[in-house]
Amino acid sequence: MSVKLLDNEAFYGYRVRRTVGGKLYQEYFSLKNGGKRLGPKLRKEVEQEARHRDQQLLADQQKVKQQLKGDRCFNSDGTVKGISYLLKTEKSGTVTPIFQIGIASELENKIVCTSFSLNAHGKELAWKNAVEAYAKHKLISKKSKLYKKLVTSMPKVKKTRKAG
Repeated sequence: MSVKLLDNEAFYGYRVRRTVGGKLYQEYFSLKNGGKRLGPKLRKEVEQEARHRDQQLLADQQKVKQQLKGDRCFNSDGTVKGISYLLKTEKSGTVTPIFQIGIASELENKIVCTSFSLNAHGKELAWKNAVEAYAKHKLISKKSKLYKKLVTSMPKVKKTRKAG
């Protein structure tokens, strides 16, 4: 909620503040009229007006976030932000190629980090599993164009020799 009651020397009323598409909206709803504080009934009306405006801005914020979701998923080189191809050195000294995911989960509201081994799954299945996990946490439908674009955005994978 971004509706805040301000009561100080400069202002008495509600402030609504949200950022939509990179632009800050900050609006004030006064609880004074002619220098005097409003009564409980009028105060409730002003509060409802401020909360209504906050809901409008929230809807706009969510709409813009959804529209920009595709742009936020990719780096400038076309690779997926949050999925990396790495060569992980095991304790035994074996080098294992992996696809590692490190993202802010919209599903669980926390940072998630997991990986899929190319040795264990093969390159194609490891990538498919990584994209599925990414889409699940970023709330991207498997039927969407964005999901299809993610699947086709596998980074270049280097051939590795197995240590033996």
